[in-house]
Amino acid sequence: MTNNIIDKLYDRVEKRGVVCVGLDTALDYVPEHIREGRTSGEAIFEFNKQIIDFTYDVAACFKVQIAYYEALGLEGLIAYKKTLEYLREKDEIIIADIKRGDIAATAKMYAKAHFEGDFEAHFITLSPYMGMDSIEPYMPYLESGKKGVFSLVRTSNPGAEDIEYLDTVEGKKVYEVVADKITEMAKSCTGSCGYTAIGGVIGCTHVDEGKKIRANYKNMFFLIPGYGAQGGTAEDVALYLNNGNGGVVNSSRGILLAYKKAGRPAEDFAICAREEAVKMRDAIQLAVNK
Repeated sequence: MTNNIIDKLYDRVEKRGVVCVGLDTALDYVPEHIREGRTSGEAIFEFNKQIIDFTYDVAACFKVQIAYYEALGLEGLIAYKKTLEYLREKDEIIIADIKRGDIAATAKMYAKAHFEGDFEAHFITLSPYMGMDSIEPYMPYLESGKKGVFSLVRTSNPGAEDIEYLDTVEGKKVYEVVADKITEMAKSCTGSCGYTAIGGVIGCTHVDEGKKIRANYKNMFFLIPGYGAQGGTAEDVALYLNNGNGGVVNSSRGILLAYKKAGRPAEDFAICAREEAVKMRDAIQLAVNK
């Protein structure tokens, strides 16, 4: 299949690098000069807009975590809608981090809600732990070539070992069985780049497994959390990439709050975000080239 959304993401990584800017925007991240005279939703959108304007050309995509917006009620959801709308206007690739995991008619409604209308995104995140029938309702969108998903596979949180690392009767870990099943399901939505529109959320915090996972799932595009605040380094991330592609690396707080880490004025938040994104991109590329 040509002109698949995964091809567009692959091309963005080739041109801009692997950085995925996470717009996990809590209200207390927003500087006072942005909040003054604005509602909470307006302030968050203005903050996001400036982050986008200063980072879009050094970011492969943007991940928007819906929980931060839901927590503010309707004000937050309006900010979420406007953020997605602005990203689409700028032709930026959106990953809506919604982690849905229901089945049947409910999953169809989730697909409609987040692949169409006010909350339309290019990719969404899903939890597959109810089974593969929790992914099947999204397949018509994926097979059209216009949309994609990232399924949780092996995440970066400490509690991942509670379930994802359990041994199965097949002699594999649970996360490996999940990866095998989504790899099989994804064959019908393969892009010309060789990767499929069902990607995997693969944390970079278990580096001893990095090369093995990359080798075992050659056609799976990775959404890689765990960089920076969760302890993952550029060298760790490089193990999960394929010649500098095959994945995007998310950073949220590290980019959004870069001005605080640098001890810079709040008015510099957007330029500091850009500087951090460039630093991250270059560090990962250097690690890939070693």
